[in-house]
Amino acid sequence: MSDTASGGAKPPSRLPLDWIAASLRRERTRAGLSLSELAKRAGIAKSTLSQLESASGNPGMETLWALGVALGVPFSALIEPPVPTVQVVRAGEGPTVHSEHSSYTAVLLSASPPGARRDIYRTQLEPGSVRESEPHIPGTVEHLTVSTGRVKAGPRGEEVELGPGDYMAFRGDVPHSYEALAPGTTFVLVMQHM
Repeated sequence: MSDTASGGAKPPSRLPLDWIAASLRRERTRAGLSLSELAKRAGIAKSTLSQLESASGNPGMETLWALGVALGVPFSALIEPPVPTVQVVRAGEGPTVHSEHSSYTAVLLSASPPGARRDIYRTQLEPGSVRESEPHIPGTVEHLTVSTGRVKAGPRGEEVELGPGDYMAFRGDVPHSYEALAPGTTFVLVMQHM
């Protein structure tokens, strides 16, 4: 799900089964549930759960949602991979989940960790100057999705160029900046405070 500033690998557009398998095993173990008990609570076949935990099968949104509810964890906890320090999701990329019963599709950009507070801003920036930002309170993470134009943003030395539809997350408790690369650049900025 991430593309680091140093040119990391592009994420797959579908959910990697090994992420789901590891998350399910981790959360089931944490909850102290057997395969049979979790399958019963989620209303799915034990064989289906066994396949998912062995990284086979093709889970849909409803199945994963039922498992999340049965485990007492957010849906995103079952599909979100480990997060690097700078996270970028390009338009058309990211873990995608399809409904089993409709044409509904969702792309997870970021899950809210427990205890987080978020402020949401609509931001406009024009070329010609760089917005240098000093570190915010410890634990701050900034999330941005570009609406129009192009922006170069991120922690000093790890800036990434983004275009319409691209998403990025990075630590906001270190010096960072924003620079418009095209007129009329706008983006949504979410500041998450732990």
